[in-house]
Amino acid sequence: MSEFQYQILSAEQAAAETSALYNVLHACVAEGASIGFVSLEPSPMQRFWQGVVASLANGDKQLIVARQQGEIVATVLVVLGMMPNGSHRAEIAKLLVHPKARRQGIARELLGLAERLAQQEGRTLLVLDTRTGDVAGQLYLSQGWQIAGQIPQYARSTAGALDATTVMYKFVEET
Repeated sequence: MSEFQYQILSAEQAAAETSALYNVLHACVAEGASIGFVSLEPSPMQRFWQGVVASLANGDKQLIVARQQGEIVATVLVVLGMMPNGSHRAEIAKLLVHPKARRQGIARELLGLAERLAQQEGRTLLVLDTRTGDVAGQLYLSQGWQIAGQIPQYARSTAGALDATTVMYKFVEET
C-alpha cells in the first residue's frame, strides 16, 4: 500500500494544480461516475475547476486533495457558501478518487477530513447527494450518514440515462 498525503489547497495552489485536478475529474467521468458531467469534453471540466478556484478565493469552498508520490489522485470539496439561513450547514461534493488509486481507503479518509473541516467552520449539518445504487452510498452509510430520500430521474448519466439520486445528511457537533 502506498502512502498518501492529504492537503487543503489555497486558491493559488489549486490554480497551479488545475491540470492535475482536471485529470482526476476526467478519469472519473471516463469511468462513468455521476458527478455532473456527461461527456469527456474538456472545456466544461476545465471551467468547473476555474470556478472552484474562484470559490476557494472568496471562502465559499474548501478543497482537500490526496497525493500519492506527489501527484493528486483524489479530491473532495466542502461547500461553505450558503444563504444566511443555512450558515449551520455544509455540502460535501466532488469526492473523487482516480481509478488507479481506488480501494485504498482514500475516499474514507477524505470524507473524514471534510467532515472535520466543516465542524471546524462551525457547521453542524452536512449534506450530499450520490447516484442511487452507487458504491459511494455504502461508504457514506458506513460513516454514519443517513438517507433523507431519493429523487427519481435526477441526473443524466454518461450513458444518457436519467438516474435517481439519493440525498443524505449527517449531524456533527461543533468543535
